[in-house]
Amino acid sequence: MPEKKKITIGLLLQIVFAIALGIGCGYIFPEWLGRIFMTFNGLFSQFLGFLVPLIIVGFVTPAIADIGRKAGKVLVVTAAIAYGATIFAGFLSYFTSATTFPHLINPRPIDSGLKNAADLLPYFTVEIPPLMGVMTGLVISFMLGVGIAYLEGNTLRKCANEFRDIVAKVIKSIIIPLLPLYIFGIFLNMTVSGQVGDILATFFMVILVIFAMHIFILVLQYCVAALVVRRNPFKLLVTMLPAYFTALGTQSSAATIPVTLRQAIKMGVSEDIAGFVIPICATIHMSGSTLKIVSCAVALMIMNGLPYDFPMFVGFICMLGVTIIAAPGIPGGSIMASLGLLASMLGFTEKDQALMIALYIAMDSFGTACNVTGDGFIALIVDKLFGKRNRHEASDDAAILGK
Repeated sequence: MPEKKKITIGLLLQIVFAIALGIGCGYIFPEWLGRIFMTFNGLFSQFLGFLVPLIIVGFVTPAIADIGRKAGKVLVVTAAIAYGATIFAGFLSYFTSATTFPHLINPRPIDSGLKNAADLLPYFTVEIPPLMGVMTGLVISFMLGVGIAYLEGNTLRKCANEFRDIVAKVIKSIIIPLLPLYIFGIFLNMTVSGQVGDILATFFMVILVIFAMHIFILVLQYCVAALVVRRNPFKLLVTMLPAYFTALGTQSSAATIPVTLRQAIKMGVSEDIAGFVIPICATIHMSGSTLKIVSCAVALMIMNGLPYDFPMFVGFICMLGVTIIAAPGIPGGSIMASLGLLASMLGFTEKDQALMIALYIAMDSFGTACNVTGDGFIALIVDKLFGKRNRHEASDDAAILGK
């Protein structure tokens, strides 16, 4: 007999279902049953907080080590353009959000809620302190990554790669499967305390603004590339649409690399340059992810009545562009890696972080699509700078590219 195909439900649909179920159950669950889910949420959030510094060390360290190993001016230019595009997207997102959201969102601190409606309390809590702070984790990652890049031995490199695989396995096998249950508990509690209406209204408006911004950033990126290569930006962007739609389905930059590579070559990028730039940018170019995280953060800070300003977000955006390097190739990887920065630099509580996760994953496909489609504009610029050269220079570049 032929094997029955397993029916799988994507993470986005799981989150949507968890939100709807949490709201519905918030009106009918007795207090004793709701407190069971709050106990689970307390344990899950403690474990997630413990894991955050390990995510940073596990993914940033081998990413820096791998980039450092590929020395050369092609890499330097590619990394500079990718990081610059990521940071620019973050600043664009901040100014757009800070300008529009105050007119769309009514400030109302989540914890103020309704005077007569109390949050559900867990039956017990277990403290799981992290091994290190977020900034300590980043410093260690840089130190180890740079050190590994300049060492000839492979012992530390292998350890870093295996530790990354362990952290990725924990995320895939524990965090992601339990995430819908965690979101369910958050919205169950918000329904009981009378906050869910404001949250959903905020979600809807934020999603619309972010969708408009991510279309704008793609058009802008290809207009810049068109100025460099002197071609029609919209024809270039249309050529990359297969990569865009593939990313919408896979929600993974890494899984979309073959399509992105093929479309970059169709735009006229040389095979050598495309074969180097596209895989690198799949891990270091995060315009769409940064745009979403910054915008969601501003929205929640406005809704909670928290103070914020541009200097605060300058540091946050610059650190975010580094922290989400080589975020795991799974849905929601970037937001998981950024939780530590949200807490340490913006003062987000566990509830705020949970809302960030839900809001981010609701748009995860669009952020990934923005990331991979933008990789093409970087490939065009790098190809213009290094693709057409004399034989001697071309052989030098081939050596840099490992060809």
